Amino acid sequence: MEIEIEKNIEVIVSPQLRFKEFGQEWKLKKLKNFCTFFSGGTPTSTNQLYYSGTIPFIGSGNIEDEKVSNFITEEALQNSSAKIVNQGDLLYALYGANSGEVAISKIDGAINQAILCIRSEADIQFIYFLLSLNQTKIITKYLQGGQGNLSATIIKNLKFYFPSAPEQQKIATFLSAVDKKIQQLTRKKELLETYKKGVMQQLFSQEIRFKPVLSGAEGNEDGKDFPEWKMRKLKDVCSVNPKNNELPGTFIYIDLESVDGGRLIKENRITAIGAPSRAQRVLAKNDILFQTVRPYQKNNLYFKREGEYIASTGYAQLRAKENPMFLYQLLHTENFVTRVLKRCTGTSYPAINSNDLAKIKIKVPVEKEQQKIAEFLSAIDKKIETVSQQIEKAQSFKNGLLQQMFV
Repeated sequence: MEIEIEKNIEVIVSPQLRFKEFGQEWKLKKLKNFCTFFSGGTPTSTNQLYYSGTIPFIGSGNIEDEKVSNFITEEALQNSSAKIVNQGDLLYALYGANSGEVAISKIDGAINQAILCIRSEADIQFIYFLLSLNQTKIITKYLQGGQGNLSATIIKNLKFYFPSAPEQQKIATFLSAVDKKIQQLTRKKELLETYKKGVMQQLFSQEIRFKPVLSGAEGNEDGKDFPEWKMRKLKDVCSVNPKNNELPGTFIYIDLESVDGGRLIKENRITAIGAPSRAQRVLAKNDILFQTVRPYQKNNLYFKREGEYIASTGYAQLRAKENPMFLYQLLHTENFVTRVLKRCTGTSYPAINSNDLAKIKIKVPVEKEQQKIAEFLSAIDKKIETVSQQIEKAQSFKNGLLQQMFV
């Protein structure tokens, strides 16, 4: 798809995938032929009274948000170039790290000079999807190397292929339904994560406790509760950086960029000869990798694989002596992370060394209660992972549609 064609001729084409009731070919048009545009401004920051009002002041970094942190007064609006946009207007970020991002405004509010408001006689949702699809192309063409800013003139003169108004609406409605599904799944994931966080707080503070099974081999036949939790040092419940064998000839190297949200997202196979000096942690199944740099990110990994994997010394390697999943969950509690941060050195990149980490004291139940807690929280994790996969599939489905339903 071309964003812009310089020849002064009408080009007529059609997409790969379309609804069967439409047969007309698409026509190349400039946005300025059927859209109106305006940007805003910023009230002077020297008058703090301007920022004590009730009008939401939308910045380029939060065009997709319903909540904003800044509010201005009517006086600020009248004495500046700030402009009012309405819920449903199309907002386009011209400046900064968010250049090229586009969103449908969820609120009425004021915009600054970094945002271009687009209103159109065409279907605004259709234009939203069109600009979203072409974001990378626009950035690559007009912001070489990420330098400079976009402008209203650039956006006004962009050329795209457009179908008839009924087909625009049909495409926009269909893709909006896909977006709604993604939003519902995202909300479901957020609720599960919030639920897990609350349950973890109650479990690890012992506000709620599991009961022993009163029958069967794993039960407690006399009906007594599980014993009280005992305070132990981390090094007493796991081996910290256990001694390793020599590196294999080739292996998959796990560095700090290989893990995201507790998931191994990148597998990079390298040779021992070309390996970085930080490649030292020889992993075994059920090991835990604890991120020692910026531990507040909680970007740790429960290693469930087999094979030749080596981790960076940016992680502490923990090998549990009892239930590894219980230990993994405990490492993500606010109480534990707070204790870690108190022992960190550095400001921009706070880090803890493995010796200090090993000395941190934690409260630990008996192994049978560890197992119950681990199984309960793991079940929630599985639900979160399932929803995450559904989000990824839906997003992939949407991206495929965008590629095929537009010219």
